[in-house]
Amino acid sequence: MAEVADLVVRQARSDEVRRVGALTVEAYRAVGYPGDGGGSGYATLLADAEARLRSAELLVAANREGCLLGTVTVALPGTPFAEISRAGELELRMLAVAAPARGRGVGELLVRAVIARARELGLERVVLCSPAALSPAHRLYERLGFTRLPSRDWHPGPEVQLIAYTLDV
Repeated sequence: MAEVADLVVRQARSDEVRRVGALTVEAYRAVGYPGDGGGSGYATLLADAEARLRSAELLVAANREGCLLGTVTVALPGTPFAEISRAGELELRMLAVAAPARGRGVGELLVRAVIARARELGLERVVLCSPAALSPAHRLYERLGFTRLPSRDWHPGPEVQLIAYTLDV
């Protein structure tokens, strides 16, 4: 992955939360999600990186110049951003890669950072849920060893189906 050799994954800083929120919203809208133009309130949640910084771990991938290329939220069970995780699991949420950085390994770098974090914390697995229509993300997860976890699939809204994945670490 020579293309990510100059990138670093680190904790987001408080002075970056607006940029992280905007990057997240733009990345999700680029793939047609949320499809309602944000009417469900999910776009507002995606934009609120400050809340993720306070209540979860907010990671960013940045180049040497400090340009943010991607982000992911890491949540423990029972915390405000956890949706499907249980004891012994770390939950990967809101993975987003800036449009100019797509296809360069940024998403993989961020997912691998979450896996490493789960190991550091001594947890058993990483779990996540993803919109059913997001097949490029699903291919990434499956390539990294994640398997489907249909028992935790769910519908946060009438027209939204989220499918779950798990990886033992």
